[in-house]
Amino acid sequence: MEGSILLLSGTAVTIGFVHTLIGPDHYLPFIVMGEARKWSIRKTLFITFLCGLGHVLSSVIVGFIGIAAGLSLSRLEFFESFRGNIAAWVLISFGLVYTLISLRSLYRKRKHAHLHSHTDSIVHEHEHDHFSGHSHIHLSDRKNLTPWILFLIFVLGPCEPLIPLLMYPAAENNFSGVVLVSALFSVATIGTMMAVVLAFRLGLSHINMKPVERYVNVIAGSTIVVSGLAIQLLGL
Repeated sequence: MEGSILLLSGTAVTIGFVHTLIGPDHYLPFIVMGEARKWSIRKTLFITFLCGLGHVLSSVIVGFIGIAAGLSLSRLEFFESFRGNIAAWVLISFGLVYTLISLRSLYRKRKHAHLHSHTDSIVHEHEHDHFSGHSHIHLSDRKNLTPWILFLIFVLGPCEPLIPLLMYPAAENNFSGVVLVSALFSVATIGTMMAVVLAFRLGLSHINMKPVERYVNVIAGSTIVVSGLAIQLLGL
């Protein structure tokens, strides 16, 4: 049994690392939103950690409830797949809404000129936009919702590879094995998420983003849409 648990532990770490690395939805939202919202690297990693924790704990809880209720692996996998579809569509919807809002904001920030003539026949023009003078005080509050929306999406999103890993020690009534596998898978998943996000943020810090700075929110929203579509269409 100890040899089996040791092998299963290694498998949990490997799968946790690989499934996170090949799933762009695990890190791209944090990379692009960190750039778009001007989060510090520390804040970006903290949000990534919290979302990753919610991501794995939701599946751990589902797995524990399923084991306690004696549910079959197929039923648990069906539920996790259903949950994954919902999370993917919520991610796509969030990306679309964010992109549309960003495009609207970009349009309103576009400067244009107006001609004004006075009674003394003097004509002059001035430039202005429709954003600065009409922006609402609540705009910053909406921006603060972004981390919570990401957290909700990641709580909804399952770690599907975790459930089969839990079933083997559970079938052997090895509770400590279940806890160990859960912990190792969680550490590998969250650690990989944070490592990839950190690597990209550090890399982007050395790139001149000025040419595309005004479009960064549109790029962020579009990237999130692509991430969600990758889940739905490619099963990543």
